[in-house]
Amino acid sequence: MIRIGICGYGNLGKGVESAIKQNDDLELVAVFTRRNPADLKILTPNVKVYNISEIESFKDKIDVMILCGGSATDLPKQTPELAKWFNVIDSFDTHANIYNHYLNVDKASKANDKTAIISVGWDPGMFSLNRLYASSVLVDGKDYTFWGKGVSQGHSDAIRRIEGVLDAKQYTIPVEEALIGARSGNNPDLTTRQKHTRECFVVLKDESYAEKVEKKIKEMPNYFADYDTTVHFISLEELKKNHSGIPHGGFVIRSGRTGWNLENKHVIEYSLKLDSNPEFTGSVLVAYARACYKMNKEGIRGCNTVMDVAPKYLSNLSTEEILKHLV
Repeated sequence: MIRIGICGYGNLGKGVESAIKQNDDLELVAVFTRRNPADLKILTPNVKVYNISEIESFKDKIDVMILCGGSATDLPKQTPELAKWFNVIDSFDTHANIYNHYLNVDKASKANDKTAIISVGWDPGMFSLNRLYASSVLVDGKDYTFWGKGVSQGHSDAIRRIEGVLDAKQYTIPVEEALIGARSGNNPDLTTRQKHTRECFVVLKDESYAEKVEKKIKEMPNYFADYDTTVHFISLEELKKNHSGIPHGGFVIRSGRTGWNLENKHVIEYSLKLDSNPEFTGSVLVAYARACYKMNKEGIRGCNTVMDVAPKYLSNLSTEEILKHLV
């Protein structure tokens, strides 16, 4: 059995817990939180919750620690720190900062003989793989990535961390005209702003924060500054009634040409339609936790991304089963 720890028990942590239940080669050893452990009720029987201050004492009891914090402030600090004691997986999703995060985690994990896989999920993650595969096959072409319509956990978390915000949900919405253009095979040039809009539903602690919060959201680099963003201020009751779900999804499209004179068009499309963003992301994290364990056993050290992981490491099937049923 591969022994798993969960650090952080929000929506993503709960998704990871559910995914572990579906994999009979994995077992949940412990959950760690910054909250009072006595206030946290998890679903897995006979597994305890601990304060994060106790996490180091489990360094020889857990094979892979899955980090379920936010990318804005949690993971940049937590992943390098915990890579000193554990093999780690995270879902860091600020694309512009992935390389710097990689360098920090690589340094910490190599220095402590550990294996790490960062930016695991569906984007970055599954979508990253599809961009790589498609661009390698259709060399003459363009990539298009569309997210939504759905709730972005990372962007919602970033809003909730703004002073004056009580709670928030953020929806990413593809622009239909841009989606049609990407699928046409004509390789249109599309700016970030042309491809998506962002819609935010925000509950304030006090109405006096409204102007400041809206400005902070719309000017936030890497999250909202490059998009047409609409901010709605609503009550907590309305948020719970109309925005309690966490659906998401999206499309990765590669449009390219082949032939001596590039006379033939081709379109590769990979899509996801998710009822629960955190449960799906949690399932991806768990599969890569298995891969991380296998890689560490084989002597692979330092930081990796999904690009570095052989697909067979994700599966609990034998090589024979993979060749007979999946190839």
